[in-house]
Amino acid sequence: MTDVTVKQLSEVVGTPVERLLEQLSDAGVPVADPDQTVTEEQKLQLLEHLRKVHGKAAEAGPSRRITLRRKSTTELKVTSAQGRAKTVSVEVRKRRTYVKQGEADAALTEAPTESAPRAESAPPVASEPVVAPPPAPELPQPTPEELELQAKEAERAAAEAELRRAEEEQRTAEEEARRAAEALRQRELEMIREAEAMARREAELQTRQAAEEAARKEAMERAAAAAAAAAAAPGPAAPTEAPAPASDNPRRRRRGKDREDVGKSKREELHVASDKRGRRGKGKAGRAAPASAGKHGFERPTAPVVREVSIPEMLTVGELAQKMAIKAPELIKTLMGMGVMATINQSIDQDTATLVVEEMGHVAKPMQEAEVGEELTLETEEMGEALPRPPVVTVMGHVDHGKTSLLDYVRRTKVASGEAGGITQHIGAYHVPFKKGSGVTFLDTPGHAAFTAMRARGAKVTDVVVLVVAADDGVMPQTLEAIQHAQAGEVPMVVAVNKIDKPEADPDRVKNELSQHNVISEEWGGDTQFVHVSAKSGEGMDQLLEAIHLQAELMELKAPKEGPARGVVIESRLDKGRGPVATVLVQAGTLNKGDVILAGQEFGRVRAMFDENGKPEKTAGPSIPVEVLGLSGVPNAGDDMLVVADERKAREVALFRQGKFRESKLATQQAAKLENLFSQMQEGAASVVNILLKADVQGSAEALRDSLEKLSTDEVKVKIVAAGVGGITESDVNLAKASNAIIIGFNVRADSGARKAVAEQEVDLRYYSVIYEAIDDVKQALTGLLSPELREEIVGLAQVRDVFKSSQFGAVAGCLVIEGSVRRGNPIRVLRDNVVIYEGELESLRRFKDDVNEVRTGTECGIAVKNYNDVKPGDQIEVYQRVEVARTL
Repeated sequence: MTDVTVKQLSEVVGTPVERLLEQLSDAGVPVADPDQTVTEEQKLQLLEHLRKVHGKAAEAGPSRRITLRRKSTTELKVTSAQGRAKTVSVEVRKRRTYVKQGEADAALTEAPTESAPRAESAPPVASEPVVAPPPAPELPQPTPEELELQAKEAERAAAEAELRRAEEEQRTAEEEARRAAEALRQRELEMIREAEAMARREAELQTRQAAEEAARKEAMERAAAAAAAAAAAPGPAAPTEAPAPASDNPRRRRRGKDREDVGKSKREELHVASDKRGRRGKGKAGRAAPASAGKHGFERPTAPVVREVSIPEMLTVGELAQKMAIKAPELIKTLMGMGVMATINQSIDQDTATLVVEEMGHVAKPMQEAEVGEELTLETEEMGEALPRPPVVTVMGHVDHGKTSLLDYVRRTKVASGEAGGITQHIGAYHVPFKKGSGVTFLDTPGHAAFTAMRARGAKVTDVVVLVVAADDGVMPQTLEAIQHAQAGEVPMVVAVNKIDKPEADPDRVKNELSQHNVISEEWGGDTQFVHVSAKSGEGMDQLLEAIHLQAELMELKAPKEGPARGVVIESRLDKGRGPVATVLVQAGTLNKGDVILAGQEFGRVRAMFDENGKPEKTAGPSIPVEVLGLSGVPNAGDDMLVVADERKAREVALFRQGKFRESKLATQQAAKLENLFSQMQEGAASVVNILLKADVQGSAEALRDSLEKLSTDEVKVKIVAAGVGGITESDVNLAKASNAIIIGFNVRADSGARKAVAEQEVDLRYYSVIYEAIDDVKQALTGLLSPELREEIVGLAQVRDVFKSSQFGAVAGCLVIEGSVRRGNPIRVLRDNVVIYEGELESLRRFKDDVNEVRTGTECGIAVKNYNDVKPGDQIEVYQRVEVARTL
């Protein structure tokens, strides 16, 4: 090693320069500069100092033992008895330790000094005192030549020991390889012997079978020859000679019969593996066993098995094959013979499955609706513990008595302001938090007589009915209907006497009129709570909520929170961007995002849930209303909702219900046609008004349909050709043309193709946004009160291309007039996806910077809608006018 500087030494040993300088100073090395050179002797001096500091003796010296381990692998080829060569891997491990020369010398020098005292020491005599031996005289130190010779001898002895150890390891490895090869050779010999024994047994079996076959053929030939001789020889002596060859030895005849039976069942005996193992283990005794011992326990049935197969509405070919306990290819073959091409995963209907089951000789049993839903009922019965839940409250009352305004005050939203005529056209469910308990769920039903069916449905799902009666108006006909429905459903009522802040309010009049219909207040000894409220000022609202909670506490409302959810569909509609949307009220269990639900005739997986404010939700407990996305179609309002564990089961039940609905609808249509035929034959041709109804939500369509059908009389009848949800399409116009029907659109509009078809085919298309206006028009047309009516005509239609902000008008819509003309003084409607979202009037109409009174087709303009700033690109602004038109029936 050469001399280096302190800095270089610090980099080599990995020690900071300052630390190394301190260690050199402690060791007595006069070095103070990092660039100063350190010699070899100074390095050794530093090393000795560090050893002393760390507790190691200086004379111990550094360890100079080095052990090398080596491993080598060789291959030995071993030849088996059949001449096959096998390769065996032999692994030899070697280890060699090298010792520095100084340690070997020290070992040699220390050996005699340790043995000298032991050689001269002697046991002490008992009679004499023990005297310590004199110190051993110092031995002469060996010369350098002797030390070198001793070191060489020690090295030679170590090398010879290492060589002997390596040879011993080599011999051990070779011995192990030889033993492994010998064991492998013995195993191969055993396998060969087993194979030869098996071949001998097979050969013996084949020889025995061939001999048996030859003997059987020989016996048959003898019998045939004897029969021929007996037929050729006259007299009765022939029968006695014919059986002679076979009856020479009865024992031989019996053995031949057994052999014949063995020959017949030869293939079955060879197929049974257990019988083979028995023969191998028993040797000759096993081979001499009778033929019956090798037969298996399965026998082909003597008669075909007839099964009773339950068939749902839809099932796959594979499921039907599994029900009949046959293979799917056999069933597919039968279907192909019947002219039905189907794969194993293809679904077939109930009728086809019934035919193929009967074709294959089984009994088909179509499943009934109770059997289909039995498993679903069992699933819902396994619910958790019943816990308190929020009450569901239905708001009922007469038109314009303030139901929606009352609810609007509670929810702190503006619903009535966005509805035509201030009338609630949809059923809505809202969960309102309250300081006591977990809140209240309000179910808002419209107040017109057209919604009788919807109000009855609301009374079925509700716990408490809030009957709103105006203090200045008293009890009205629809108030009486609400009372009747609540009493029929045995639902407790809380009367909210609204508009108490008006000067002409008379609450005692309301109590007096309601007492005539068995609604008696607590002050008069009854059981109905009366609360004086004002939906405008908010007076008495807290007392109303207190009364609702008091009534709910008396009823002890509880529902299980754990388990699959059950509920009811409050409302449903078809959204253009999101598909079928259903408002669901959970009645028991917990509805989670991702659950498979069954709602009436529709099913699907919950892709998303939203509360009444449009915020996404992941779970919904009892008495919580949510909007659900992901259904296969639009369910009917009032349908039961159920969470199903298996999506296939949900699809099966939904398809079954759809099939039953189609059958009942077809039967109803046929009956109606026959009834019309007999009535026309007896009373003459009756006038029928055909109506095709399209609405924005399912509840409105149902209510309109029921109300219009009730207008039928003996002379004139109303027939609803079709009722649906969504915009008016060209197919609806074609259906109306074919059935000579009038199209009524409630809060929906026709698309461009439908408008062209209406103009070409001259179909009567009418738009309505208030239900009782549509009912009144049809009623007037039916009863002959054909006074001039006010009809709406669309003047122009503008497409919103972009929206700009204006400090004077707010949101200004940049539009392109695509139909007719836009006039300043006409009322307008804002359409989004052909659905009315706002009605009002124009605040400003400009062409560039100039105010204009009219803008025609193909011209761009700027439109500002009065009191409405939520116009978006893609909306349509419809300009219409009301004109008086003389009508004829």
